[in-house]
Amino acid sequence: MRTPETFISGIGVWLPDIVSVEQAVADGHYPAEQVDLHGLTGAAVAGDTPAPQMALHAATQALTRAHHPPTNLDLLLYADSWHQGPDGWQPQYYLQHHLTGGTCLAVELHHGCNGMFTALELAASYLHAHPDRHTALLVAADNFGTPMIDRWLGGPGYLMGDAGSALVLTTRPSFARLLAVGSVTVADAEELHRAGEPLFPPGPTAARPLDFTARSAEFRRAALQGGAGTAVLMDIQRQTLQVVDRTLAEAGIDISDVTRVAYMNYSREIVEQRCTAALGLPLSASTWDWGRGLGHLGASDQVAALDHLIGTGQLGPGDHLLMLGVGPGVTVSCAVVQIIHAPAWQ
Repeated sequence: MRTPETFISGIGVWLPDIVSVEQAVADGHYPAEQVDLHGLTGAAVAGDTPAPQMALHAATQALTRAHHPPTNLDLLLYADSWHQGPDGWQPQYYLQHHLTGGTCLAVELHHGCNGMFTALELAASYLHAHPDRHTALLVAADNFGTPMIDRWLGGPGYLMGDAGSALVLTTRPSFARLLAVGSVTVADAEELHRAGEPLFPPGPTAARPLDFTARSAEFRRAALQGGAGTAVLMDIQRQTLQVVDRTLAEAGIDISDVTRVAYMNYSREIVEQRCTAALGLPLSASTWDWGRGLGHLGASDQVAALDHLIGTGQLGPGDHLLMLGVGPGVTVSCAVVQIIHAPAWQ
């Protein structure tokens, strides 16, 4: 979706302390043989800091940098991948209670790793649907330090890191422009993230914690026994390239105009195979060398990368960032951000 006159006026990121993989190996949490295999160096671990509190920190920073009063918003979207608090309670209202106030529409987006892309697409559409709407706050946060998931072994080729992130999206000119955003669903891959798991009772248990590594292995085992898994995995890659091509075309650029690419904070081989090599880009164009020390931050990977690249001067006026992600569904999402000028907070 092309997003004319849609800008980013503020970015906020909250990251806790890092626990190194060496420490995780010493503590018996991470297999020593995977250190060299995947090239991951650590994970951000928030301890008992609740995810909504991390979201509050990131949102406060984003609004402060945007010089935008928190009480003057037209939309609040809260993206998450993991449990946020008590069942039956919704975290977006925690931000509305403690930061933004007001009566604007506030919605939780439980859309996995691609929640921020979904928030960008929905917020851009919502703001431009009425001339009196100008500003939306988009936040994401997760704390994976619960008994029902193992941050060190819960996914194939990645560690789970904790973080909060936020963007202020506006129709008024600012330092960065959102040129285009879009997603595609590969519905035949729905089973990839639930393989071997019952639909009821819902949620993980002590006997059955969330384990994407085991589910992925089961999906591939079924594929070797005559299932459609191999074709589905190939289709995910094909759809990835197609959504990138379409989003770049909507943004009015091509891959040669991309300065950097922000993918998910996965292992080196996954980032190369599924992202940079597939796009004809060198690994150095990605944020892998930075992200491998943080872990996969749920829906915050790409926003945290954008903040890092701007803050360290690796993106400047005229540069383009390609943001790319894959989430359960399977959904493949893409966005293009152009830097117009250096923000005052850089």
